[in-house]
Amino acid sequence: MCMNPVKMSPILLSPGNRLVVVFGGGTVALRKCRHFDGFRTRVVSPEVLPELEELADEVIRVAVDPITVKEYVDDADIVVAATSSHELNDSIRDAAMSMGIMTNSAHGGGDVLIPSTLHRDRFTVTVSSEGRVPAFPPYVISKIDMFLDASYDAMLDLLVDLRAIIRDRIPTQPARAEFLAGVLADDRIWKRLSEGDRDGAFSIAMERMPE
Repeated sequence: MCMNPVKMSPILLSPGNRLVVVFGGGTVALRKCRHFDGFRTRVVSPEVLPELEELADEVIRVAVDPITVKEYVDDADIVVAATSSHELNDSIRDAAMSMGIMTNSAHGGGDVLIPSTLHRDRFTVTVSSEGRVPAFPPYVISKIDMFLDASYDAMLDLLVDLRAIIRDRIPTQPARAEFLAGVLADDRIWKRLSEGDRDGAFSIAMERMPE
């Protein structure tokens, strides 16, 4: 019998002043911490990699005990269980979730998944298999990275400029959205952008502007 998988809702979260508490001091904890760049990070582990110690805002060098987990997470916005022990990660996860704290676990079962991410200057792409096969998302990201050349950044810049113009020239939001969709679908504009001819792409886009 095949059970329906739990659906996860993708979301981009601003760091603000949010605190992420990471249990574990090895390579997995380091990778998780790097994902939360911009957040305040507290690492709890008896041993911590030098790179992780440099990255974290706070390091607490103690042996992680399921009984004392709550002492280190009461002010956390997100908890990450990234020790090498499946059993310990489960205990950390359960303790944090019982306090209503969003939790990611290296061994699964939490309510937060960390996707594979491609950051470009102008946009971000994330891929997740919703925990099914961890090797799949980074593979997809590698393929997307090869496909999304510099013309995509140029197109986004062009659309930003056009949005500022069409606010005064196109009276309704649906009509503005239709115009921008038309620009995105215009192969002539993509060709100019791929050739580095930004002015030519802009001219073609302006020709599409309704009277």
